[in-house]
Amino acid sequence: MDSSSPHLRIGIDLGGTKIAGIVFDNADVVVAETRGPAPRDDYGATVAAVVDAIGELETQAGGTGTVGIGMPGSISPVTGRVQNSNSVWLNDTPFAEDVQAALGRPARFSNDANCFALSEATDGAAAGADSVFGVIMGTGCGGGVVVGGRIVEGPNRCGGEWGHTPLPWSTAEEHPGPRCWCGRLGCLETWLSGSGLERDFAQATDHILSGPEIAARAAADPACEAALERHVSRLARALAMITNIIDPEVIVFGGGLSQLPHLYARVPPAMAPYVFADTPKIDIRPPAHGDASGVRGAARLWTGEDASR
Repeated sequence: MDSSSPHLRIGIDLGGTKIAGIVFDNADVVVAETRGPAPRDDYGATVAAVVDAIGELETQAGGTGTVGIGMPGSISPVTGRVQNSNSVWLNDTPFAEDVQAALGRPARFSNDANCFALSEATDGAAAGADSVFGVIMGTGCGGGVVVGGRIVEGPNRCGGEWGHTPLPWSTAEEHPGPRCWCGRLGCLETWLSGSGLERDFAQATDHILSGPEIAARAAADPACEAALERHVSRLARALAMITNIIDPEVIVFGGGLSQLPHLYARVPPAMAPYVFADTPKIDIRPPAHGDASGVRGAARLWTGEDASR
């Protein structure tokens, strides 16, 4: 890294509504932070906002560093362009190429859920576990797989993208499911995200409440409790499917719904009948770093050894 300090690692978390950034020094201490709104429906402004955030961080930190960027979607290994982003204005753009050209040096890019999982596996809720599945349930629904401290992206860069698989063991009432932004019907994102919980409640009651409002009212409102139970059942089935495929030691929840305490009590026993084991071991934990995990994981796309090359 000719133009980078061996002591600084910069992480950027690009979301649909915000851009956050941090800088780690060589002792893994955060020495700079930034947070601001992300442009919407404007590709050029998005690239500029990411580059500006990096510049602000480097000014705060007093030097340049390696750059890791967590983003919605991923960079196609075939075309080099963005694929599968729910920030749809990024799709089919040369985002990585344009950011690196503006910076004048290489950067590393990965899906935001991958970065979340990497952060929690490194020094977060799942530190010490060999295999981790990180789940983000917010506006959308994403997942990331970390094994042996490394993200499992796969040759298509879609490892962990459970949000765009169908709801398993679906009932007749759940089939074929709502239309997803990706064009398919019944994706997990349409059921398990915060917006999916809100849509399900609105469809059942003709009333609109946020996910936290539904949870807060559940003890006194049977309709809210029923919505939570449907959500728990769907989440449990989806995680049982993942468990039957990769059997992670630890599952970590992230995103807005990770703050709902009932999930940690109710989901593991609801998973058990669907896990293909005689005595299922299920370990689901809240995130250690909250909504800062994504940006911390982005910085960790470069290891300390990488950063000093």
